[in-house]
Amino acid sequence: MIVSGAQGQAQNLPKQLHDAHASFIEPALTLRRFKHRDLMPLIEKIRTNPRFEVTLAGKSLEERDIYLIKAGTGKTKILLWSQMHGDEATATMAIMDIFRFLAATNDGFDALRTSILANTTLYFVPMLNPDGAERWQRRTAHDIDMNRDALRLQAPESVILKGLQQSLKPEFGFNLHDQGTRYSAGHTPNLATISFLATAYDYARSMNAVRERSTKLIVGMNRALQSLIPNQVGRYSDEHEPRAFGDNIQKWGTSLVLIESGGYRNDPEKQYIRKLNFVAILTGLNAIAGGSYTKEKTGEYNNIPQNERFHFDLLIRNATMRLKGKKYTVDIGINQEEVHTDSTASTFVIKSKVEDLGDLSVFYGIEELDATGLEVVTEAGRAKAIKLGEAGTFGLRKDKETHYTIQNGRVKAANK
Repeated sequence: MIVSGAQGQAQNLPKQLHDAHASFIEPALTLRRFKHRDLMPLIEKIRTNPRFEVTLAGKSLEERDIYLIKAGTGKTKILLWSQMHGDEATATMAIMDIFRFLAATNDGFDALRTSILANTTLYFVPMLNPDGAERWQRRTAHDIDMNRDALRLQAPESVILKGLQQSLKPEFGFNLHDQGTRYSAGHTPNLATISFLATAYDYARSMNAVRERSTKLIVGMNRALQSLIPNQVGRYSDEHEPRAFGDNIQKWGTSLVLIESGGYRNDPEKQYIRKLNFVAILTGLNAIAGGSYTKEKTGEYNNIPQNERFHFDLLIRNATMRLKGKKYTVDIGINQEEVHTDSTASTFVIKSKVEDLGDLSVFYGIEELDATGLEVVTEAGRAKAIKLGEAGTFGLRKDKETHYTIQNGRVKAANK
């Protein structure tokens, strides 16, 4: 039995949404690097559903349409936007799933839908930076970081976002992003899979009623995710950035929740993190619709561990290297990056690089290997002294027997 909607944010709602997500996945989007043209048929389909109102919010520098999709008739207005950075698409996928959720019926979630749609009016901008998405880059076609353009408003996409906030005057805003996959939830081995931020509107990081609503809403959303990914939720730094939209929208009177989609093991296309966005956003909307967020304690926001950078993709501990005839012990931190292989940024290859060497005992690896007693060698089996910046490809040997090969930053057990 589903317990949700008007009865408030039920304790089991996050798991129910999590388990039901497969029923609402937009099947046209299963890889992160989709383009504006991939969204257009999906938006046209949404346009035919009477639960939604689709309007043109404006055009990008390169004349791509930027749409605003409205749902609900309630008093509380909520503005949600994704992909203001073109290569941050996880929440865009989740938003398309949420449209399918809001359009569904007779599945046990009708009370939740009714509460959200009757008590709030939702305004979605699924892809705010389509020119950046075309290139799979953070910045706009101007090479401007839109999230540093809230004051000068040089990009037309920035003008659109500010215009929506100023005209709609939403009580709440959801600013949806991706962050790097190597962030930690505090100084722990736990990845920051999702990070929240109640943006600061001044350098003093003051707390007024607008920002307090943001923190309370985040406290409830964090609790929802802790039931699914315990100790893998972080709190993004609230250092004030006067040029950023999040900080300014908070200043302009909209309670702003920023969500960063980080890393989760064995989820390179962020499909599980997509599901977590689906859960987090819907539980947040439910809390707003029912008012349950008002009962949360602001102080609990600061109990969420701040996200930090304490991870490598691969951390090899206690390896032996030889230099000028002498042996020494070293930890090796290797990261992997996606490198475009065509002009459309649709395909890529993974290239690894040795990022750090030495005593890395304060760091963690998304993947770790204890190389105690193993010496670093070339693929041909000769002693090798690794250098910073080189590719993560070498062997690990003991007594003339190779135990592991590291190939482009990935561990492979050697054939015995």
